Amino acid sequence: MEAKSPAPPWRLAEVWSDTVDLRQLAWAIGIGITISVAGFFAASRWLRGMVASPELAHAYAMLAGLAGCVIAGVICARLFPPKREVIEHTSTHDPAWRAEVLAELAEQPGGLGTLDDLPEAVVRELKELGLYDLFTEPPAAAPAAAPASSARPQGASKEALA
Repeated sequence: MEAKSPAPPWRLAEVWSDTVDLRQLAWAIGIGITISVAGFFAASRWLRGMVASPELAHAYAMLAGLAGCVIAGVICARLFPPKREVIEHTSTHDPAWRAEVLAELAEQPGGLGTLDDLPEAVVRELKELGLYDLFTEPPAAAPAAAPASSARPQGASKEALA
C-alpha cells in the first residue's frame, strides 16, 4: 500500500488551533451529518411505537442523533489522520529562546524562585527532562535589569506604572 502524498498547502486551514485538509473536513462534516440525522430519524421512527409519549420518543431520538455524532467522530478520526507536524527539540538547541523564556518567567509575579523551594518530586522531574541545569545557571539578564528597577519610584511595580 502506497503512502498518500500530503495535501498541497493551499488546501490546508487552521481550525481550533489544528491543521486540517479542507477536502477531508468537508467529507467529515458530510459523514457527521449523514450518520447523526440517520440515527435521529431511525430512532424516532422506531421509538414512536415503543414509547407512550411522542415527546419522550423525540427526546430519545435526539440522544440517538447525538450518539451518531460521536460515532461519526470516531469514523472520521480513523479515516482522516492528523495533518500537523510535531517537531520536538530540547531546550538546549536555542539559547536565545531559552534566555527569553527565563526572562519572561522572571518578570512574572513571584519571579523565578529557587530550586531549593521545589519539592523533591519536581526536582526529580526537572532532572529527567534535562531542565534542571537550565535553572541552576545564573540568569544572564539579571545585571542589566538592576538599573532599570532602581529608576522606578520606591514601592512602584511594573504593573502600577503601566
